[in-house]
Amino acid sequence: MIQPVYHTPEAHADTSFPDTHQDTFSKTVLGFWMYLMTDCILFAALFATYAVLHNSTFGGATSQELFSLPLAFTETMILLCSTVTCGFAMLASLKNRTTHIIGWLAVTFLLGATFITLELHEFKHLVYEGNSWRESAFLSSFFTLVGTHGLHVSVGLLWMSVVIGQLLYWGLTVHTFRRLVVFSMFWHFLDLVWIFIFTFVYLMGVI
Repeated sequence: MIQPVYHTPEAHADTSFPDTHQDTFSKTVLGFWMYLMTDCILFAALFATYAVLHNSTFGGATSQELFSLPLAFTETMILLCSTVTCGFAMLASLKNRTTHIIGWLAVTFLLGATFITLELHEFKHLVYEGNSWRESAFLSSFFTLVGTHGLHVSVGLLWMSVVIGQLLYWGLTVHTFRRLVVFSMFWHFLDLVWIFIFTFVYLMGVI
């Protein structure tokens, strides 16, 4: 079990979890795993819907004509880098380096915000060219799948801002460490989902 260092003066000599905190930590992580499983079901349903409808273009543009593989690849690299920096934040937490945690989370936030900006730019370009979600079942399923992931990333950015604020105010405590662990699980999950989106939607859609 990961064991953070308390920031309270009386706890500097003891790096172990008290039994009550250990129990709360385990239940929180287990509960969040259960939430992630429900999110897996959600995305599985969206992937299945896209698989069924991706050829239903209603006479409009196909994925080969619409998707920009270089843009999607750039988005993928940005999100992969963000999951690495999030991992560095977790490593810094094990060494009780609050400043480093905040720094790595700030970099993660900037990368995530860049990802969302590029995704919104892609959506705007598609709509401007007359390829909105209303034009065909293919585009409806595409916007729903990719947009749902983008919404999750946006929630993650808000969540990250709250975690950074708590670390600035309280430092690294048992409670802020637990929240950091749970956030890290969420962010890595989003990165994994995007890899499937890049492969299944963009890469296979262009080839």
